[in-house]
Amino acid sequence: MEEVTMNESNIYYLSESPVRKAIAHLSIPMMVGISTTTIYNLINAYFIGLIHDTNMMSAITLAMPITILLMAVGNMLGVGGGSYITRLLGNGDTQKGKKVAGYAFYSSILLGVIIGIVAVIFMDPFIHLLGAGGQTFLYTKQYSLILFVGGASFILNFALEQLVRSEGASKESMYGMFVSVAVSILLDALLILVFNLHVIGAGLSLVIANIASTTYYVWFLETKSETLKGFLKNMKLSIKDQLEVYKIGISELFKSAFMIVTTLLLNNFSAEYGDNVVASFGIAVRITQLPEFLTMGLFLGVIPLFAYSFSAHNTKRVKEALKEVSLWIGGISILFALIVYWLRVPVLGLFTSDPRVIQVGLTILGAQLVSSIFNGFSGLFTGIFQASGLGAQTGVMSTIQGTFFIPIVLVLHHFYGLDGLIWSMTITEGIAFVAGVLMMIPYLNKLNKDDLPAMQNSSI
Repeated sequence: MEEVTMNESNIYYLSESPVRKAIAHLSIPMMVGISTTTIYNLINAYFIGLIHDTNMMSAITLAMPITILLMAVGNMLGVGGGSYITRLLGNGDTQKGKKVAGYAFYSSILLGVIIGIVAVIFMDPFIHLLGAGGQTFLYTKQYSLILFVGGASFILNFALEQLVRSEGASKESMYGMFVSVAVSILLDALLILVFNLHVIGAGLSLVIANIASTTYYVWFLETKSETLKGFLKNMKLSIKDQLEVYKIGISELFKSAFMIVTTLLLNNFSAEYGDNVVASFGIAVRITQLPEFLTMGLFLGVIPLFAYSFSAHNTKRVKEALKEVSLWIGGISILFALIVYWLRVPVLGLFTSDPRVIQVGLTILGAQLVSSIFNGFSGLFTGIFQASGLGAQTGVMSTIQGTFFIPIVLVLHHFYGLDGLIWSMTITEGIAFVAGVLMMIPYLNKLNKDDLPAMQNSSI
């Protein structure tokens, strides 16, 4: 009886509660959880740093694209499947929702195994591609091998976290993130420092931490979830329904893949201007991560609310939620940008005393703050299109944010040097914001008339 009450309350937030209360219930745990995962990203580096071996630190840095790749595959199934499940719940089709969840689960395992086998076969050339050489090559290979062999745990973790949120269970999603961080901290200290496994220990701790959070998510979905309980018994899904998953999910894979390319470009170009420029970019990015993670938690948290209301043809609730979240995102990002820009010199002084870093950092920080405002709204637009099952619009937003940066940074850096490099990301995010606004106008017009394609098909 207790578990039914819990899940009824989750559906209540999606369907009936006041919109502001629903947003708080869905988004605040997500904001906390995402902020917590920033710690997760620093844990391995911190414990490896205690060994004082630069080659080991370089190895776990060079292997970062592997975690981005595995996360992208997990999000492809999780975001695509989660969005579809919530729309199905809005139509009352819980049985098909279980099939989608089961398909995402077993597909995650299958893709993890395939990626692991391919990676092991081509491991040496792949490590060279990451830029490793000398002693760093051995450490990078050891670390990467562990990540790829345990790749299914990463993919499952990211996919299931999205599925848990699909029925509005945002607190449970956050709890899974906490489990992962806690296990990672404990095992890092044990495996790296006590058993002296070094980069192998760092890799094992990540894999086991993902297994731990995955186990929690499976336990919740299989025993506590009212709408998805029994999903493990379902693994077959029609081609048509698979396409519903991938038409939204593929954009996540696409965007994440180009994230690797854009990071490499930015790092290589900034290095041409000296360590002070590289350091300035690093500081500015870390400062602006705070509002970006908060706004990300907001729009990721409310995707189930949009999807459920959209599928239930509750256009009033969709528009009310959109207005409320826009105010929250604007308030957080704009207020943060104004305060930090006003205090930009002392803020930069918290991270460095080098006047060369501060001098160029002032311009970079200003550009990054403007970019963070655009980024918050672009993420919201993408989330709405995902929730509505609109693959084309989702693809356009992901394409702009993922691929446009490459030609923009190449052209601006060529003609304007460092200034072009500094403002390239801001211009890219600005273009994505304008494109999102232009696509939102006809979306809202059709929403008012219940004239969107996904609304015309009541069975999704």
